[in-house]
Amino acid sequence: MDPVTKFSLTLQILGLTLCALSLLCSAFTFQDYSDALGKSILFFEGQRSGRLPPNQQLTWRGNSGLSDGSSYHVDLVGGYYDAGDNVKFGLPMAFTTTLLSWSVIEFGSSMQNHLENAKAAIRWGTDYLLKASTATPGALYVQVGDPNMDHHCWERPEDMDTPRNVYKVSTQNPGSDVAAETAAALAAASVVFKDSDPSYSTKLLKTAMKVFDFADKYRGSYSDSLNSVVCPFYCSYSGYLDELLWGASWLHRASQNSSYLAYIQSNGHILGADDDDYSFSWDDKRAGTKVLLSKGFLEKNTQEFQLYKAHSDNYICSLIPGSSSFQAQYTAGLVNEPLSNLQYVTTTAFLLLTYAKYLSSNGGVATCGSSTVKAENLIALAKKQVDYILGDNPAKMSYMVGFGERYPQHVHHRGSSLPSIHAHPDHIACNDGFQYLYSRSPNPNVLTGAILGGPDNRDNFADDRNNYQQSEPATYINAPFVGAVAFFSSKTTTN
Repeated sequence: MDPVTKFSLTLQILGLTLCALSLLCSAFTFQDYSDALGKSILFFEGQRSGRLPPNQQLTWRGNSGLSDGSSYHVDLVGGYYDAGDNVKFGLPMAFTTTLLSWSVIEFGSSMQNHLENAKAAIRWGTDYLLKASTATPGALYVQVGDPNMDHHCWERPEDMDTPRNVYKVSTQNPGSDVAAETAAALAAASVVFKDSDPSYSTKLLKTAMKVFDFADKYRGSYSDSLNSVVCPFYCSYSGYLDELLWGASWLHRASQNSSYLAYIQSNGHILGADDDDYSFSWDDKRAGTKVLLSKGFLEKNTQEFQLYKAHSDNYICSLIPGSSSFQAQYTAGLVNEPLSNLQYVTTTAFLLLTYAKYLSSNGGVATCGSSTVKAENLIALAKKQVDYILGDNPAKMSYMVGFGERYPQHVHHRGSSLPSIHAHPDHIACNDGFQYLYSRSPNPNVLTGAILGGPDNRDNFADDRNNYQQSEPATYINAPFVGAVAFFSSKTTTN
């Protein structure tokens, strides 16, 4: 690295360090972060499908999808709608559940009185995934609802009269990507419930092992098996190899069974262990897998995982301005990606904080060429992302619904934008709902805690229900944010 570049990197890192150590960089208090944490978890209640429990807090919602699976003689009631529509997509639902679980595993000790609600959100997902995994031998149910028909209607989930078709992957029509992600979700959740509900934890782990075996033995992409049913909505663009390594990594973490370590060692190079990737999402798990496996080397000095620490460093360095391998694009402090940008911001913030935690366990650093980056630098960068979402941005707008004084009012979400079934008990038919989609009035039901797609690459945001790329929420945007904001809600955190 030439002296000018090295000096620039030093200044960038110094700036991040000063921000990490200075309260002047704190736009929000511990109480603000705790409030945001509670709301980020509450959002999942607005996405619930099935029979709602007595302690449901978002009371404008009602029961929905109570016959899901019945025409196929299986019980697929429950789970989550992914975003602003009424379809239950298995791949993003499983990823959401994995990331919610990872959030609790790493930062549950900072969640205080919000922890039980976080675990309830996880269980709502895993209860459904257990049904989907065990209803029929040799198959995994991966979707309920015809997305093409659903998207032709604008109606409340409580009123749904679109086809509730059921889709599965099987030994003949494999789906290694969605199956391995489901295995990851069940395995990660088994760690969450290990102490508080051991029998449930055991059930989750045993099912995860079976689903992973199914994913590994019958290889293929669910996009190829189900075609237009999942594409272009949640096409597995990255293929299924990344999910196999991700799933095996979670099973190793959850079971401590040496067979999964052996699997990772034997298959890692084929499954992408040598690949660097610079985003982490419901589709591409490579960056998350590297960080997850780096824990073994950083905390236990497991030499087999040293490779993953090196690749985690590469990912981290790509985010650090001035680094020799810097390649992220930023707006006014925000990591920028096209299309529903904040889903990448929340995963980035989560990985930064998780890796910072692993590094701190032994005083480690991330190596960026001839320079090093400390844990507190990663924390400062993550904090910028979290604060931007909560309102410390050029627009002075919170992109979390219901948080702060100014937040989006026209959310692309059927249930939130239509009158509540309690306020308007009469059925609102498929086409009759579009008047609410096109209305300029604020959503009548506040989808508290929802983080939307967010601003564009110039920090511009259109509070427009029709602009779904910016105004639609999704479970997988919120899930990693739960862990990130929990970290900052702790009074023991250095801000």
